[in-house]
Amino acid sequence: MHCIDNHRRAGLALAAGLLMALSGCASGRSGRPSGKPPLFPEPAARLGAPARLRSMNEVRVQAAMRIVDANPNGTYGDRPPDVLLAIPVLEVELNANGSVRRIRVSRYPGQAPETTQMAIDAVHRAAPFGDVSHLPKPWVFTEVFLFRDDRRFKPRTLDN
Repeated sequence: MHCIDNHRRAGLALAAGLLMALSGCASGRSGRPSGKPPLFPEPAARLGAPARLRSMNEVRVQAAMRIVDANPNGTYGDRPPDVLLAIPVLEVELNANGSVRRIRVSRYPGQAPETTQMAIDAVHRAAPFGDVSHLPKPWVFTEVFLFRDDRRFKPRTLDN
């Protein structure tokens, strides 16, 4: 009987330890506070050369993909939640070589105003977007940024 009690206690201790470990994982503990991404995200992966593009729509799609690739710690790929934290909208004007000439904010979000600057920074990290000199002017595209509560975003262009 004494041996069974020891096994039962050991089993309970193991179960309690597993529950504590799992609850730590579920709450997002990973060595840094959960909730907001770090203020200075890790350097982005090196981006390949942009493809040659035939239209401003192709520029917009390639730009959205490059924005995600250049900001792996700040984006998400699954379906956006029904209620979003913030939705800044940027109008990006390009130079002939695909570098960013100017970014105009078309829509500031009503809450979480810092997401606007996060979106602007994400665009700059992803540039250049490819040579557009052979395309008709204006070399402008619009991107809508869908921010979740954890301040990760998804370009609306990729939400299909």
